[in-house]
Amino acid sequence: MSDNPFAVPPTDGTLLRRMGIEIRHVDADGATGTMPVEGNTQPYGLLHGGASAVLAETLGSLAAMAHAGSGRAAVGIELNATHHRSARAGTVAGTARALHRGRSLATYEVVVEDEDGRRLCTARLTCMLIDAPA
Repeated sequence: MSDNPFAVPPTDGTLLRRMGIEIRHVDADGATGTMPVEGNTQPYGLLHGGASAVLAETLGSLAAMAHAGSGRAAVGIELNATHHRSARAGTVAGTARALHRGRSLATYEVVVEDEDGRRLCTARLTCMLIDAPA
């Protein structure tokens, strides 16, 4: 990860590590990251739709945390994803961009694309912004 004003917490022991997600950039306006297809497929060899959803929620949540600021937390309250096509190999890239950044809610659109720039998934995540747990 480079040139990020928001520090991503360690990923050891998390789903991000298990799925091979690498965070490239995070700020309140959005986030980018990648994920390998290998290891994240369904039994027929295609990228699992749930894997795309995990990438989308991860990127949107991190951006929402950057927007929430110090002493606050972002918790996902709604995620929807439309799967347009799939991938069998390589790496997919996700880009989250803010649609709404309010005081109590933040919504991000996340686009997941294959290495050729073809859209695989369009997702929308809404996070509630709350006081961080003690």
